[in-house]
Amino acid sequence: MANVVVIGTQWGDEGKGKVVDLLTEKADCVVRFQGGNNAGHTLVVEGTQYIFHLIPSGILHPGKVCMIGNGVVLDPGVLLQEMDRLNGLGRSVTPDNLVISRYTHIIMPYHRALDLARENAKGHGKIGTTGRGIGPCYEDKVCRSGIRLHDLFDEQALRSKLERNLKEKNFLLEHFFGASPLEVDAVAEEYLAYGRRLAPFADNVSERLQQSVRENRHIHFEGAQGTHLDIDHGTYPYVTSSNTVAGNACCGSGIGPTRIHAVLGVVKAYTTRVGGGPFPTELEDETGERIRAVGGEFGSTTGRPRRCGWLDMVVVNSAVRLNGLAGLIITKLDVLTGIPKLKICVSYRCGTRSLDMVPPELEALEKCEPVCREFDGWEEDLRGIRRYQDLPLNTRRYLEAVEELSGVPIGIVSVGPAREETILLKDPFQ
Repeated sequence: MANVVVIGTQWGDEGKGKVVDLLTEKADCVVRFQGGNNAGHTLVVEGTQYIFHLIPSGILHPGKVCMIGNGVVLDPGVLLQEMDRLNGLGRSVTPDNLVISRYTHIIMPYHRALDLARENAKGHGKIGTTGRGIGPCYEDKVCRSGIRLHDLFDEQALRSKLERNLKEKNFLLEHFFGASPLEVDAVAEEYLAYGRRLAPFADNVSERLQQSVRENRHIHFEGAQGTHLDIDHGTYPYVTSSNTVAGNACCGSGIGPTRIHAVLGVVKAYTTRVGGGPFPTELEDETGERIRAVGGEFGSTTGRPRRCGWLDMVVVNSAVRLNGLAGLIITKLDVLTGIPKLKICVSYRCGTRSLDMVPPELEALEKCEPVCREFDGWEEDLRGIRRYQDLPLNTRRYLEAVEELSGVPIGIVSVGPAREETILLKDPFQ
């Protein structure tokens, strides 16, 4: 038995969906433990592209159980659309292969309305929220006015909470933001209908995980976003509304920390981020445009173009420390093919100071300039390569530099978007 957490080491979009899909072949259970439908995992299987926002991509493997933990904030309409789309593609989603925690908090229409109204009111100070209601839902969770999945199965409880919540939310929407109010009856009817469809999938995920542990089953915990979008440890306030670091796998699913055996970090071979916030290695030139075009760097949730830059080992090494990484997974290495000279940021220069960690002050990070090591690139096509020793010499030198600078071994290398375009150096479940 081995229980493994996989997280992103950068600002999200590292290619975790493909990694989760790959590792699910060796796992028995796949657990999503935080975030909401502001995340997106894209992968290609047998020529078909799948985009996941809530359901773990392990759902594509027969005989596996996917779980959505209590740390997730769930938009039931989006989840049901995703389920229907997968069923329409012949990928069956049933209570046998998808379990949702009864404690999962539900994104309501007023969460989405407030999210958009607040972001629009910020003008030039926008942080780049997706407008999906994620932050406002987490706010209600923390101030103890949230609605959880089990509330959708009890009309009286749901209406009571809606009446209380909408007094406050409608006041803000109407009188502060100038937006339209919401009606209790309309919201209740919509969400009770969601509840009827989702009731067969609801269960106690914590108990199900404990049962899996007793049965010596492999469990794979799937993180969303990336380490530097963590609400506590990221580039605040340009962060998401949840803890994205590996430690939250326990809180967000209901499993004890002694049950986790390894944490792996996904590292894109370059760096991207979406929305606002400092980005020391950003390339606002032809190379950056080339990486975006070749890598298809557009948000799978929003469609927004991602900002692209060189691999930043200061960012990655902060993730190594925060997550206690035992191994690295390198993705999208093939995107760098054909670039004559590559750079890796090894430290920051901030005025007269040299920094080897991300400073907590946003103002300091905005002034940081990357100090880089330069590497010769490669022209060879990587997508058909399946053995590490067959990679071009310059490619291996690039990867060896990542290992040297991080102090963490590389276990998996992705050389293309398809499931089979992968080099497995070490099985994390062994």
